[in-house]
Amino acid sequence: MLSILIPTYNYDTFELALELHKQAIKAHIVFELLVYDDASTLPIINNTKIEDLTFAKFRALEKNIGRSAIRNLLANDAKYNWLLFLDADTKIINKNFIQVYLNDIKNTSSQIVYGGISYQKNKPSNNQMLRWVYGKKREALKVSDRNENPHLRFLTLNFLSKKEVFNHIKFNTDIPNLRHEDTLFALDAKKKNISIKHINNPVLHLGLESSVVFLKKSEEATNVLYSFVKQKLVKPKDTALSRFANLLTKYKLHFIIILIYSVLKNPIKKQLLSNSPSLILFDFYRLGYYLSLPK
Repeated sequence: MLSILIPTYNYDTFELALELHKQAIKAHIVFELLVYDDASTLPIINNTKIEDLTFAKFRALEKNIGRSAIRNLLANDAKYNWLLFLDADTKIINKNFIQVYLNDIKNTSSQIVYGGISYQKNKPSNNQMLRWVYGKKREALKVSDRNENPHLRFLTLNFLSKKEVFNHIKFNTDIPNLRHEDTLFALDAKKKNISIKHINNPVLHLGLESSVVFLKKSEEATNVLYSFVKQKLVKPKDTALSRFANLLTKYKLHFIIILIYSVLKNPIKKQLLSNSPSLILFDFYRLGYYLSLPK
């Protein structure tokens, strides 16, 4: 009935797998738990204990294939008609987590269901503030807010899908192993009239990145988005960043943003790496970075 699928890389996934296993057993359902390691460079001995759980399998790949390909591989190997994907760096905070998804399967004709994400309530260390603030304000949204734009509010770290629906979309393995695989997945679903339903069943995001790492990854993600727009994998109107950048370019106002960005880039970056980062400045930084990319 249910295949629980977890891709992992350099992360101890045993506690997550154990909690999911306990809940699936308690729910008295037919299930399997597959955890695939994408050729980790660090020895995570705990992960091999997953093999000791009933109906569970741990597999370590010899070669790294990337986030998109490993999810497709998990889905391909899954035996059952419902696929539950979870990222390794998440924690189950609802003792009825599995049951909530099962109730949705029984009571609706959902095709893809996204449970949501939450972040720790207490402030992290100062060097992690940017990731925490962004996550709290932009990702950990109420169901009503997410349902206003269900496809673009979708993240791949905690979602349920019918196997036949997933096989109709799959993750794009031609893209760089950087960011926006969730964006392409959701937009592809939208193009094919596949609905995404948002429910209140979040997981806690663990392992906050440092602000320096998160800002660097945001730049990488902006590069990827820019290349997707150029390749027409994403339309400019599909994301807020590309839509606004396209509007400014259309009315010849992008040069003003590029000029301001070039002058204030370093002071803005310093502010973003402080203990009280501004998301307004973060948005401007990404916009300036996007517009400054070579045409």
